[in-house]
Formats: sequence, C-alpha cells, structure tokens
Amino acid sequence: MVKMIVGLGNPGSKYEKTRHNIGFMAIDRIVKDLSITFTEEKTFKALVGSGFIHQEKVYFVKPLTFMNNSGLAVRALLMYYNIAIEDVLVIYDDLDMAIGKLRFREKGSAGGHNGIKSLIHLLGTSDFNRLKVGIGRPPKGRSVVHHVLGEFEKDEAIAIDLILDKVDKAVDDYLQDVSMEDLMRRYNG
Repeated sequence: MVKMIVGLGNPGSKYEKTRHNIGFMAIDRIVKDLSITFTEEKTFKALVGSGFIHQEKVYFVKPLTFMNNSGLAVRALLMYYNIAIEDVLVIYDDLDMAIGKLRFREKGSAGGHNGIKSLIHLLGTSDFNRLKVGIGRPPKGRSVVHHVLGEFEKDEAIAIDLILDKVDKAVDDYLQDVSMEDLMRRYNG
C-alpha cells in the first residue's frame, strides 16, 4: 500500500514561519529524523519526498501552488502515483481551534479554508482524511488574512513546538494503520 501525507502552506521564505504554513512545518518535523530529502517536482508543482515507513511507501508533499491552489498539485500527484483518496492525509491550519489542539477528520466541508476548498473542488470529493492543527482566532481588531499570514508570537512558540511533536506522533500512528476512530479518540481535543 502507498500513502501520501500532504502539508498545506505557501512556498517561499516570506511565508515560512507563518500560521498558514503549519502544514509545511508539520511535514518538516515528521521527516526530520527519517533521512527523507525533498525534490522539487516541477511537473506537479510540489516538493516531494518519499521513504518506507512501517513497510509502506509514503510520499510527503508540500504543494508549491500557494494555498489557494493546493488541489492542483495534490490531484496531479494522486493520479501520477495512482494513490487512492482514502490513503491521503492532509495536514493544515484551523482558525477555529486553539493553539495546541489537534483534530482528525475523515471528511467534511472546507470550513472557509481556501486550501481545502481547492482540494475538494479539484478532487471532486470532500471525503479525505485530515489532521487540523489549531492556530487560534485573530485578536480583536486584526484581520484573518493578517493573522494567518503572520508569524506565531513568541509566547506561542513553545505551544507550537509541542504540538508539532504531537503531530509527528499522530502521523506515525496513522501510518501504523491505527483506525481513524481510534486516532480521533486519542488526539481530538
């Protein structure tokens, strides 16, 4: 079986440490100790790394299409590698969850997230596994755009580091074929 773990974000150093890039940060944390290197796949407009984990081939993907067009890269890669939609896990930021919270979901709406809207539109389904990482709502007077494209505050850095460790563990459990029901019981908070 082949699996794909997709982290959503925006390419470039300008966005590297922003809240909207928590998906990219998660992928980087997951592969840190796995000796996986990324190659820019220009045909697919994505950074792709792969390796065998728990005797399964796993592709790690960071779309370079910018958040709002994430579905372009993901659809192309799924078709090329012939990966079933049920073998995909998408990691992304969620405004409606506090920093430090995780939530697995098997399907659902985009909830206003443009990256997920793109995936739903281009994949033709909302039935794909997700791991949402809380980034919290903007403080009063700050726009959503400035919040998601802003960097984490210093006092948030510890919580983000801890949650990325938790994401690493959660994805390892996912790759060990822990059922989605069990993942939701263990990690949804």
